[in-house]
Amino acid sequence: MYPLKFNPILKERLWGGTKLRDVLGKPITNDITGESWEISTVKGDVSIVANGDLANLSLQELIDRNGTDLLGQSVVARFGTDFPILIKFIDAKQDLSIQLHPNDELAQKRHNSFGKTEMWYVMDADKEADLIVGFNKDVSKEEYAASLANNSLLELLNYEKVKEGDTFFINTGKIHAIGAGVLLAEIQQTSDVTYRVFDFNRKDKNGNLRELHTEQALDAIDYSKKNDFKVGYSTAINVVNPMVDCPYFKTNFIELSQNLAQDVTKRDSFTIYMCVGGSATIKNEFGEAKIVKGETILVSANSKTIHIESTGCKLLEVTI
Repeated sequence: MYPLKFNPILKERLWGGTKLRDVLGKPITNDITGESWEISTVKGDVSIVANGDLANLSLQELIDRNGTDLLGQSVVARFGTDFPILIKFIDAKQDLSIQLHPNDELAQKRHNSFGKTEMWYVMDADKEADLIVGFNKDVSKEEYAASLANNSLLELLNYEKVKEGDTFFINTGKIHAIGAGVLLAEIQQTSDVTYRVFDFNRKDKNGNLRELHTEQALDAIDYSKKNDFKVGYSTAINVVNPMVDCPYFKTNFIELSQNLAQDVTKRDSFTIYMCVGGSATIKNEFGEAKIVKGETILVSANSKTIHIESTGCKLLEVTI
């Protein structure tokens, strides 16, 4: 299979804005689009191929037909025909709700789903924009519950000012929120299980408060203060720079001013490229596709070489 591009799945969100269109060129038609799902097999939101002879086929159809060739033997052995990660761009015009995600064990027990470990790469941030990641001190379950009752939760949370290139790893159980003015790339386990614990008392377009998951979250939260979320990585040019290596995905940062060829014969996994700056052409033995900032490409696991042709681009490279 040649490098595959997919039609973005655009999501209106109460907190969304217009940066997905204005910065990334997405075909949004309203002022509250918060998410562009780039590669997904979430039920009801399965990505459709946008380029080449396979256009209009779904990613799930391709997986069912070409399992190991597309995904890799080790990926199929572990996940079967379930695509294990979900790729998004997110635009927060307003603060997102304060939330967390359960681990695999709890998500399987309660929702028959994977948990949701994720990472964020900040692509654009307004001046003074920030994220909430974790607590600013060790907190007991009782203290946390009391803060919800007396509306003082925000006093317990850790705020991080952000700029382009900042990267965060959000493990399960960690309380978090994307702040207003942040545009980011998100890589996560395939899961849409979120426990919302505080939403600034906002109402949706129908005048209703959004559902909170107060009780479910109590046993899912990591109440300890941890400084384990900011990802340090090299930004050396024209080489592959490791960023995140966790059980669910591996992500590298690649900035190029010239072409790069990779022998991926031993990479028993598909490869995803998210373009977070500039443009490039991605080639394997079966074809090629151009990628520009805000676009995503999937390269099949049976590729032996991947050539990236560019005179200037920034890519996130994602494998399993």
